[in-house]
Amino acid sequence: MKLTNIALQTIIASKEIKHKLGLALDRSEGSINLYLRENKDDLTKAAALKVIREETGLTDEEILEE
Repeated sequence: MKLTNIALQTIIASKEIKHKLGLALDRSEGSINLYLRENKDDLTKAAALKVIREETGLTDEEILEE
């Protein structure tokens, strides 16, 4: 699965969300930026989705594309 463009753009625009994703996934900011550029599956892990839901207010339908 991948993130939708809406979710990606929301995360990219927020340094705080990227920081929290890094903590949740135990990855550096550089790794998170790479994951965002390449829309990596790592961003759909349970810990990452929890952060994305809480920080953006988006629903799963708005976050994930099939």
